[in-house]
Amino acid sequence: MTNPALVLGPMMRFVDRTEASVWVETRDTALVAVQAGGREWQASTFAVHGHHYALVDVDGLEPGTVTPYTVTIDGVKVWPGQDTSGFPPSAIATLKPGKPLRLAYGSCRTSVPHDAAGNRSHGVDALRSFALGQAGDGRPWPDQVVFLGDQVYADATSKQMQEFIKSRRDIGKPPGGELQDYEEYAHLYYLAWSDPANRWLLSTLPSAMIFDDHDIRDDWNSSRSWREVMADKPWWRRRITAGLASYWVYQHLGNMSPQERLADPVWQKAAAHPDRAEPDLTRDLDALAERADQDPEAYRWSFCRDFGDTRLIVLDSRAARNLEPDHRALLDDQELAWLDERMCGGFRHLLVATSLPFLLPMGLHHLESWDEAVSEGAWGKLAAKAGEKLRQAFDLEHWGAFQKSFQQVAAMVTEVADGARGPAPETVTFLSGDVHFSYVAEVERASGSRVIQAVCSPIRNPLPRLLRSFGAVMSYGFAAPVGAAVARSAKVQDPPFHWSGIKGPWFDNNLAILEVVPEGLKLWWEKGVVERGSHVDPRLERVAEITVASRKAGQPARERR
Repeated sequence: MTNPALVLGPMMRFVDRTEASVWVETRDTALVAVQAGGREWQASTFAVHGHHYALVDVDGLEPGTVTPYTVTIDGVKVWPGQDTSGFPPSAIATLKPGKPLRLAYGSCRTSVPHDAAGNRSHGVDALRSFALGQAGDGRPWPDQVVFLGDQVYADATSKQMQEFIKSRRDIGKPPGGELQDYEEYAHLYYLAWSDPANRWLLSTLPSAMIFDDHDIRDDWNSSRSWREVMADKPWWRRRITAGLASYWVYQHLGNMSPQERLADPVWQKAAAHPDRAEPDLTRDLDALAERADQDPEAYRWSFCRDFGDTRLIVLDSRAARNLEPDHRALLDDQELAWLDERMCGGFRHLLVATSLPFLLPMGLHHLESWDEAVSEGAWGKLAAKAGEKLRQAFDLEHWGAFQKSFQQVAAMVTEVADGARGPAPETVTFLSGDVHFSYVAEVERASGSRVIQAVCSPIRNPLPRLLRSFGAVMSYGFAAPVGAAVARSAKVQDPPFHWSGIKGPWFDNNLAILEVVPEGLKLWWEKGVVERGSHVDPRLERVAEITVASRKAGQPARERR
């Protein structure tokens, strides 16, 4: 086993050409050090709700290099550990100037054992399969993996998580098997990231993350009615505070560059403490979480990174919502303005990562836009109540259910694609998850940028077969014109453009890889396959592949499955 002084990690988080950030959770107050290339970098821990963490900034590295590293806690080597002895050394891989971007992404991953029972109920973990594949020889590494929501399920917990809950409170009382506080969130993250294969992968592959609803609770911020119902539950305030506070520690903190962290109000307190004096950020972080929940404009979770000629915008489509009836929007005014500033040309590819697909299958998009109108009173009060029940029962709360925001962002996309915001990119591509099936869709355009939606979901949490049929039906044929007619009956504005699927849907647990290639964008999806009953050693298999060629190349999208 790994040295008990190290609870979780190390995780490779923000990495650029010369810097890297290594995150760890430790058992006690400690001095954490990273050694690489004959040098050492140190950071003292900070505390949150009795847990101890450190983020070690490694700087002065050479661009385009791969450097093995080790970790010590109070001078004792803790990484690599015995449980990763079968894997290659963990390494820091800095970005190479001029190298085309290669990016992995996906969403929706449950934390159940990787045995026959776990694989039978939740399928083979695509992330773990990818880790085992990367541990072999010869596979190129992505520059980063982006997790697009539902990294943990706070509301649908495993048997292992429920056993932990039972050890500390009566699970028969609300919130039952759902998470209650920070301590339970910390254990949930431990279950998610402590498997040796995944732990090794995340110690080397830089990661960025954004939440979706299950990181907090199903349908999080779907409507004002939903918030009102949750506010009446006596355990909810503790839950939302713990969910956002733990998200800041385990996910958001590593999204920021060292420079961006210095501007963060909570991190400033940690940075101001003298060496070896452990600051306790509990009160500050809980206060931040409460403010962020009550006022979406109080804190920004979205972030943006440029990788040479490719821009990646990772967008918060959950906490940044305005749910007031007269101002209902998936992005509040400040978030929309932030996005507007970054939606520009001059890049070869513009990637917008948002947990919720911007372009759902058109039939489903129309259904959600109709339901929003009805829920907000287009057909009267009785119909509004029915529409709200339908919205929550069937998760009808994607971009299509926030028509104001959809139309605003669609206008931005059109301007970028037409070259009105600088030289038009070859592609404007939305990367998304959430829906538990994968597909590729494209906006019908004769010139300018190609506008693409590429979904990868789930990593490990497949849809029941009955719901798979519903997803397939809504993706094809009559669903689009019928949905459009229904939406018009509620006086919903037509979309500013039309789109259709060019590949999918498919329902495998999978992880997607995107690579910038000379002809455009190449994307493929990979899953784990168990052979000869070896559940702990699945084989990686390609599920689907497509190349989205730029219009300059004069070629249609090529696909293979």
